[in-house]
Amino acid sequence: MLQAAGLTNATGQPLNYQPHDFRRIFTTEAIMNGMPPHIAQLILGHKNINTTMGYKAVYPEEAINGHRAFIARRRALRPSEEYRTPTDAEWEEFLGHFERRKVALGDCGRAYGTSCQHEHSCVRCPLLRIDPAQRLRLEAIRSNLDERIAEADREGWLGEAEGLRFSLAGTKNKLAQLDDRRRRATTINLGIPTFHEIAARAT
Repeated sequence: MLQAAGLTNATGQPLNYQPHDFRRIFTTEAIMNGMPPHIAQLILGHKNINTTMGYKAVYPEEAINGHRAFIARRRALRPSEEYRTPTDAEWEEFLGHFERRKVALGDCGRAYGTSCQHEHSCVRCPLLRIDPAQRLRLEAIRSNLDERIAEADREGWLGEAEGLRFSLAGTKNKLAQLDDRRRRATTINLGIPTFHEIAARAT
C-alpha cells in the first residue's frame, strides 16, 4: 500500500511501517498538541514515562510548549474572572490565613476561606498537626483537664464535665498520634548482624 501511494523517506526509499509505528505517531501528535506526557503514558500503558517520551524524539522544550498550549486552551474555557490578578487586600488576606493557622500546639490544617469549626478548641480538632516539641505542653493540658473534670463532677456541673471529657479524649488522641509517629520513625533492630560485626568476629 505504501509503495502504491508513492511515499518515500528523505533518501527516496519506500517507507516501511509496522502496526506498532502508529502508536508512536499517535503519541507524538498527542504530546505536540498539548496532551500531558503522563496522560499519554497511562493511555499507552507504560510503567516508565521515559518509555513514552522515547516513542518519538520530542524535545523537552517542545513538550513544555505543548503543555503550555494545552493549559492555555483549558483556561480559555474557564470564566476570565477566575484568572484575574488578586488585589493587595486579597493577597494580604491569603497570606494572613496561613499565619493564623499557627497555634501553640502546632499547625492548623484548615483550608483557606474556612473558619474554625471547634471554636479554637484545638485539641478537639482532627486538623491540628501537633508539633512533637510541644508534647510536654499537651501532657500539661491533659493533667489540667483531669483536674477540671474532677472539680466539675464534685460541683455537679454536668454540662461542663461533658465538654471537658470531649476535650480530654481529643488530647489523648493527639498524644497517641505523637507516639505512633515516634514508633514509625524509630529504627527497629531485627537482630541481623551487620557486615562490621561479622568481619570483627571473623578476624
